[in-house]
Amino acid sequence: MALMILYFLIGYILINILSFIIFFADKVKAKNGKWRISEKTLLILAAFGPFGATLSMNRFRHKTRKLKFKLVYVALLIHVILLLLIFVHFYVMDITELFS
Repeated sequence: MALMILYFLIGYILINILSFIIFFADKVKAKNGKWRISEKTLLILAAFGPFGATLSMNRFRHKTRKLKFKLVYVALLIHVILLLLIFVHFYVMDITELFS
């Protein structure tokens, strides 16, 4: 079980790093007038890696004014809630079992 959680965390961190890099690459392409990464691709990446997407959007001021990219903040909130629930399920529940 611990190994599965470790693999999940590594994958989750990697998808957020990828999300950060892709959003940054799109910003660079926008500045240089080159072919851009589709908004659909950016939104899908943001759905799975909202920490990286949010960090990149705010750090490089990219896609922050577009209404549909406000969904990235919703995805971030959902991920935070899910991560807290996972933490409570796997760690807090184990601690309470020690005292019962």
